[in-house]
Amino acid sequence: MSADADLVLASGSRARREMLEAAGIVFTVQRPDVDEDAIRAALRDESGLPTVEPGDVAEILAVAKAEAVSRLQPDAFVIGADQVLEFGANVLTKPKHELAARTQLKSLRGKAHSLHSAVAIAHSGTMIWSITDLAEMHVRDFSDAFLDDYLERAGPAVVESVGAYFIEGLGIQLFERIDGDYFTVLGMPLLPLLAELRARKLILA
Repeated sequence: MSADADLVLASGSRARREMLEAAGIVFTVQRPDVDEDAIRAALRDESGLPTVEPGDVAEILAVAKAEAVSRLQPDAFVIGADQVLEFGANVLTKPKHELAARTQLKSLRGKAHSLHSAVAIAHSGTMIWSITDLAEMHVRDFSDAFLDDYLERAGPAVVESVGAYFIEGLGIQLFERIDGDYFTVLGMPLLPLLAELRARKLILA
C-alpha cells in the first residue's frame, strides 16, 4: 500500500482531527452514525452497573465508529476513537450542559480519575487493529471562584469533552499532576496509531 492510501477519520472531534493534521497525515473526516448511548446501555446490567471494564467500553465504541464508516467506505482505512472517564465505580460521559459540567468538576475536585482512550482501524467493514491506553489525572483542590471563572471563560466548549476540560487550553489549570501520554489525554493514542499506519505502509516509514 502506498503513502497515498485513503485514510478516513470517523470522528467529529476537533482534538483528534488536529492531532492527525499536526502529524502531517492526509485524511478525510466522516462522522459515524453510531448510537453511543445505546451501546453504553447494552454494556450495563439491569441495575445500571457496567458489565465490562471502562477500557473495554472505549475500545468497543472506537471499533463501532470505525466499522460504521468503513461499511460506507469499504476501500478506505478508517480510524475510530473513543475516550471513557473512570471515576471510582462510575464511568462518566460528556456533560449534557454547563450545570452538569459544574457538578462533574465539583465531584472530581481534589481527587484522581482515569482516562481510557482507544483507537481502532477498520477496513472493508471489519476492525483490523485496535489499542487502548490509560492516563491518570490528578485534579487539584481548586476554589469555587476558580470554577466560576473557568466555566465562564471556557464557555459552551466545556460540554464537548469527557471531564469538561481540554488540557491543551485553560483546562490544564484544573490539575496538579498527570500521569500518562499527552495524546491519550487528548483522546487518541497517537504514537501507537502512527506506528501501525507505518507498519501497514499506509504512511511513509
